[in-house]
Amino acid sequence: VQLQASGGGLVQAGGSLTLSCAASERIFNNYGMGWFRQAPGKEREFVAAISWSGSTTYYIDSVKGRFTISRDNAKNTMYLQMNSLKPEDTAVYYCASDIRVATITFSPPSDMDYWGKGTLVTVSS
Repeated sequence: VQLQASGGGLVQAGGSLTLSCAASERIFNNYGMGWFRQAPGKEREFVAAISWSGSTTYYIDSVKGRFTISRDNAKNTMYLQMNSLKPEDTAVYYCASDIRVATITFSPPSDMDYWGKGTLVTVSS
């Protein structure tokens, strides 16, 4: 398994969840990685990404100030801390990797080469 996401669940609006993405060492140390999500009836969209050093992060506007992406290079694991969750955050969340770049920015899902199995986040109102 190249990428494996976990940590989803059911949470009330205003609550928090932390997603984890465990990656193979080859992917984690060489390729750009980020989080995407797909809400019911909608297209998959970019959510957040982080550089290898962790010094640069990217977020879509709708999650800025609420979500925090991070990574632990010793554990080959990327995280997405989600606070102040809203019902509109309900989606299947995926971690993904693009082998062509060191850092994903606001990349379309079609650019990704590897996908983890999604983890469902449900936010109740």
